[in-house]
Order: sequence, then structure tokens, then C-alpha cells
Amino acid sequence: MRQVKLLDHPMIQHKLTFIRDKNTGSKEFRELVDEVAMFMAYEVTRDLPLEDVLVETPVATAKGRVIAGKKLGIIPILRAGLGMVNGFLRLVPAAKVGHIGLYRDPNTLQPVEYYCKLPPDVEDREMIVVDPMLATGGSAAAAITFLKSKGAQSIKLMCLIAAPEGIERVHSEHPDVDIFTAAIDDCLNDHAYIIPGLGDAGDRLFGTR
Repeated sequence: MRQVKLLDHPMIQHKLTFIRDKNTGSKEFRELVDEVAMFMAYEVTRDLPLEDVLVETPVATAKGRVIAGKKLGIIPILRAGLGMVNGFLRLVPAAKVGHIGLYRDPNTLQPVEYYCKLPPDVEDREMIVVDPMLATGGSAAAAITFLKSKGAQSIKLMCLIAAPEGIERVHSEHPDVDIFTAAIDDCLNDHAYIIPGLGDAGDRLFGTR
């Protein structure tokens, strides 16, 4: 059974407060999500394997350590997940980026897939699914299922805010997937919005309604 890892670094929590604030405009909201994603990426990649190497400094030979060939794939769930990609790429610029397009049917609240484009070597990469909100967990669980059907062997889920209902669903369907989140909120309302949450992340990122 995998874990839920709450990332409570002071800088993450500080910035998350302003992300939640309804008075934060789209420009500032995008910048804050980008920054928090980079901070979170440090924790998500903490267990990457290292290997020893030798390098020549200007004065001598030094022992160093580099990531041991582990390849990463970042998979945003469209559209809100796009807001977390650039922050991750600043930390790991060699990572490949795939996209999974899902929307929630307004009547059934179930995810419907409309787009998928993945790196060709999915089975050789550690795949990081990113989405700001883990609400019902339907979209995240569906995206993970789809990645597994394409051969993904190692998957993690990274989100800003999670609801207990979403965590339960993802772990019931995918007990092998770790969830990294900056906050676990109280519950979902009747419209499947996280309470207290931050509203609709996609609308706030892109200035839509």
C-alpha cells in the first residue's frame, strides 16, 4: 500500500494560502501555482537513484553524484494540470511531457477522455501525473488506469489540494501509487468541489468562467 505524502514546507504552505485567496488574480495565481509545483517537484523526486562519478574541477578531481539514468515523464491532466508543468520542468528540464485530456461529465461526474499523447517509452519512465485538484478522484484514477494500459510501471500523483474522497478512490483503484499533496481539505460539496479548496483551478489559471 502506497502513501499520501503531505508536503508541509513553509514556503509551500505560504504560497498555497495566496493561491486559495479569491482576490488573487489570474497572473498571480499562475505564478504561484508554477512556484509551488517546483517546490513540490523537489519532494516528488527525492528518492531518485544516484550514482558516483568523477569530475575535474579547476583545481583537482572531485567525487560527485548524479541521477542514475532514471527518466521522468510529466503527465498533466488537461487543462488545469498545465499550470504545474513549467515549474516541474525548471527542476528537471530533461523530463518528457505527455498530456491526458479528461473532463467531468456534469451529470454523472465521471471522467470522459478526449485526448492522449504520451512519450513513446512510457514503460521506462517514472510517470508523474499532475493536476491541481484531487476532488472525486475520478479523473486521476482514470488517467492512471490509462497510463498503466500503455505500459507505465511506476506512477506518482502530484496535486496542490486533495479531498479525502479523492484520496480514497485513487488508493482503492491504484494502491501502488503515492500521492503528493500540499493540503488535505475537509470534504466535497454537492457539486464535487473541494471545501474549502480554491475554486475552479482551470478557470483561475486561464481567466475563464
